[in-house]
Amino acid sequence: MARENSCLSRIAAGTAIGGALGGAVGAVHGTYQAIRLGVPGLMKIRYIGQTTIGSAAIFGLFLGAGSLIHCGK
Repeated sequence: MARENSCLSRIAAGTAIGGALGGAVGAVHGTYQAIRLGVPGLMKIRYIGQTTIGSAAIFGLFLGAGSLIHCGK
């Protein structure tokens, strides 16, 4: 039972770290792209938000899956 909780906490921690890291990278990349593409006015905020959330979700998913695979060993 202790092993399951340990494995579950490792997966949750991996997902959280992946989400935080992906969000930071997504915010930087989204800001750069919004400026480079010349996104008008308040649409920049929407564009940056979309790239931030998308990057956080994808990177969190992959880091969580990697933690799950690593936990099975």
